[in-house]
Amino acid sequence: MSNDPHFSQRPSKTSLQSGDALPPIEQHARQYEAVRSAHETELIEDYVELIGDLLLHREEARAADIASRMGVSQATVSKMIRRLNELGLVTNKPYRSLFLTQQGQAMADASRQRHHIVLHFLRALGVSDTTARIDAEGMEHHVSDETLAIMQRYTETQENR
Repeated sequence: MSNDPHFSQRPSKTSLQSGDALPPIEQHARQYEAVRSAHETELIEDYVELIGDLLLHREEARAADIASRMGVSQATVSKMIRRLNELGLVTNKPYRSLFLTQQGQAMADASRQRHHIVLHFLRALGVSDTTARIDAEGMEHHVSDETLAIMQRYTETQENR
């Protein structure tokens, strides 16, 4: 419960009339299905994107670097590396750097592009760099291609002003 006097627990009559009421059942189910699907892949995409970034900027991606940058234990990273190996996204040898497979590189590139679009869109709206980076990290997995295209057009329009 909010103590903000401007916050209301019930939607106003105006918002209900403007389409903010519950959507049709099929549409509502598709919305939740899309969120579940995004949650299933976002951690994998985050790891693959980070591995790609480390390879691009540092020329190697070590489990210790991934653990420190993600704020998780090396054991957690080791489990994910096994999973990424099983999915055919990375290759590695004990005590050596990780490498992306062709499929992993394609996923990293796509994830990086989505992240870039969302980050630049948030900055174009005036969101501070720190907040934009945090928000973009979660949003990139939950935004449709249609919304990404509109975000990119908006950002390009703002840059050309």
